[in-house]
Amino acid sequence: MIVLKKILEKLIDGKISINEAENLLKVNNIKQIEEIANFDLSRKYRSGFPEAVLAKGKAYSDLLLIIQTYLEDENNKDNLIVTKLENDIYESIVNDILNIKNFSLYNEKGKVLIIKKEKDEKKENYKHKIGLISAGTSDIPIAEEAASILKESCCEVVKFYDVGIAGIHRLFPKIKIMIEEDVKVLIICAGMEGALASIVTGLVDIPVIGVPTSVGYGIAAKGEAAIYSMLQTCTPGLSVVNIDNGFGAAIIALKIIKLL
Repeated sequence: MIVLKKILEKLIDGKISINEAENLLKVNNIKQIEEIANFDLSRKYRSGFPEAVLAKGKAYSDLLLIIQTYLEDENNKDNLIVTKLENDIYESIVNDILNIKNFSLYNEKGKVLIIKKEKDEKKENYKHKIGLISAGTSDIPIAEEAASILKESCCEVVKFYDVGIAGIHRLFPKIKIMIEEDVKVLIICAGMEGALASIVTGLVDIPVIGVPTSVGYGIAAKGEAAIYSMLQTCTPGLSVVNIDNGFGAAIIALKIIKLL
């Protein structure tokens, strides 16, 4: 961050006191966007991953203002990530922010928008791979949300979709490939009763992150059956994030491989 560097240089040169530097850092860490948002500019440096914007539940005018303000901030070079962004809202943003398609990537299935601040941005690739599995085709949107975040972080993803327990013979060859590819973490997206996450955890010796999805009918319709099943698993080693939280699963997986 350019502003952070300048503040630290002034502190080292004795031009400002420690208290003055602290106050300046507090001001520059948060970007206030009118009365609707306080954007955490230092989250990447504090936690390893920048703040993302959750589109769901936001008024369109507020979402548009957040994006426009972020793009106008020349001091922040991080890409902007917008999650849970429906296609019709994305199309409206494209109409309101000219040429945004030229410097952004939108995953229609995963509903994730990555807005590039620097076109030729170079990032260091992770040397370890992450595996991604969906139980059914209906679980793919949440899996793709995770995939978008992993790709944005330059992590190689080995993924297989629609290999759930209804035809469990489909699963074992894919697990074999995951082992051969030496993936270090597995993310499992599953709705209905969510049993796939427990089964996979019992087959591998690496961390498994279960993502219950709101796929199914009856008591499974909102993902409650899947999350209860994953939390109640008898297979040790399964971690569970909230329903439909592909973003959160991806961040946990990235933090794990960062330690390897």
